[in-house]
Order: sequence, then C-alpha cells, then structure tokens
Amino acid sequence: MNSKPTFTDRLRIIFKGVLDPIGTFLNGLGLTPNAITLLGLTGTAAGAYFISQGKMTTGGIVLLLFVLVDALDGTMARLRGESSDFGGFVDSVSDRYAEFITFGGLLYYFLSQENYPGVMVTFAATGGSVLVSYVKARAEGLGFTAKVGILTRVERYFVLIPLLIFNQPFAAVSVIAVLGNITAFQRILHVRVQGHERMRKARDNKEYLH
Repeated sequence: MNSKPTFTDRLRIIFKGVLDPIGTFLNGLGLTPNAITLLGLTGTAAGAYFISQGKMTTGGIVLLLFVLVDALDGTMARLRGESSDFGGFVDSVSDRYAEFITFGGLLYYFLSQENYPGVMVTFAATGGSVLVSYVKARAEGLGFTAKVGILTRVERYFVLIPLLIFNQPFAAVSVIAVLGNITAFQRILHVRVQGHERMRKARDNKEYLH
C-alpha cells in the first residue's frame, strides 16, 4: 500500500532550492552531515535548557534555529553522493534524542513550578511522540508503510515552537499529547489494513496452489 507524500516530504520539495545551496556551501567548508546532525542535537539541548528555566521565548527561538540546521544533514549527504543507511539511522536516533531532551526541559519546568497537570500532559506528549516514530519504524521492519497521520515530527515542531515563543508551554504539550497519540493510532490502523490485505493475498495464493 503506497502512502501519500507527508507534509515533511512536501516541505523537502518546496525548500529544495534553499537547502541545496546552503548544503553545498557547508560541504565546501569540509563539514560532514553527521557533524551537522550533532550540531542540531547540541542546539536542541541548549534550547531545552532555556525552556527548563522558564525562558520559553528564548528556548523556542533557539529550537527554531537548530531545527532548521538539522534539516541540512540529509541534503548535504545527498549532494555529496554519500547517502547511507547508517547516516539515516544516526539522523533518526538523533531526532528521537532531540525530542526527549526537549520534553525533558518542559518536564523539569513543570516540576519546578509544581504544575502536576503539566507534568502529566508532558508525559502523554512524550509517549505519543515516541509511539508515532516507533510504529513507523516497526511497521517498516515488517515490510509495511506507516507514513500517515496528522502530527508527524515536523508538524509537532510547528505546534511546539510558536506556542513556546508565545509562552504557552501547557498549550503546546496538550496539543501534542492529543494529536500525537491520535497519529500513533492512525498509523496502527493503517498497518492493520495492510496486514489484513497481506493475509488475504497469502490465503488466496494458497488456495490457488491447491
């Protein structure tokens, strides 16, 4: 079953004309895609620190800058002709760590404010974000596709960063908690349909052979 292009896929196409020249310039400086990946992760950690201290606007701006930096590693690898499974693996793992670190900063902030509803909603947002990624990875490992849903990683940042800049952290984690878990469920249902179709084809093939 082929999935429609995601919002992330469409953004890559739209901004290709911007990312390619920047990626070419960074490659010319001798930087590697993995170095840019680690730079993005380090910047995310800095943004999470500001968030943990209640400096939401500053943290949101820092996150925005380094999310943009993180978009360059894949572009650089493609332009170098060095795209690899391992590079994609490193990038994916780095993305997961970046989300954990960001939600960790929010969790620390809510705990310091004794805002326990905020703590619980942040926990739910973290769980939903992890499940969205895990369901996709597990599905692809079984030969299915799961690039569907209303709140993939890029959309999560489109929700999170503006609301942080406007000092609305509780609203940010609330939206992600709800829509993130809905997205995980959408992906589960998408894989379920493919699983049933695979079983039907296997059954039909077995009957045909007999």
